Amino acid sequence: MADTNPKLFLHVGCGPALKENTTKEFSRDDWEELRFDIDPSVNPDYVGTMTDMSAVTDNLVDAIYSSHNIEHLYPHEITTALAEFKRVLKRDGILVITCPDIQEVAKLVAEDKLLQPAYNSPAGPISPLDILYGFRPAIAKGNMHMAHRCGFTEKVLRGTLSAAGFASVVTMRRPAAYDLWAAASVEAISEKNLRDLAAAHFP
Repeated sequence: MADTNPKLFLHVGCGPALKENTTKEFSRDDWEELRFDIDPSVNPDYVGTMTDMSAVTDNLVDAIYSSHNIEHLYPHEITTALAEFKRVLKRDGILVITCPDIQEVAKLVAEDKLLQPAYNSPAGPISPLDILYGFRPAIAKGNMHMAHRCGFTEKVLRGTLSAAGFASVVTMRRPAAYDLWAAASVEAISEKNLRDLAAAHFP
């Protein structure tokens, strides 16, 4: 008999967002969302930090989705966070992660556009300074969790995931959006399956 249980993905740093705000694959009915956040006011299923996900049991989920979270960690915390991601993933689990593209942002800084809007978001204009160090209006209101403490280029993100023990990694840059995307698997998968994974989740 076919397994009719939905696959589970952990939405790390979910904030108020729901599965419909993740990827086209995770938005499907055959995926069930578990929400994880540092802020209890957004009513997550689990409260914790990326460096301490002890509320989540080992090998629980089929996938993790993390959007614009890892840049909030200090560089030395990245290894711990990725180890926690691997711990809660099943052996055949996958990680989908997106974060700012510091290489692209640096071009604007080099053009002396540090405070000029790079793009407009629902929260308002986003400048290179906001991308580098965190969204200033939110931080000014006391939300220090919004501060950015590290950054990645595509090469560094890919290398960081590989060094953390993810066996297969695929990445993508979106220069116009100033972001990076990566999909990684705990166990090695074929190039075709890696491409299919990217097609299912990358925008």
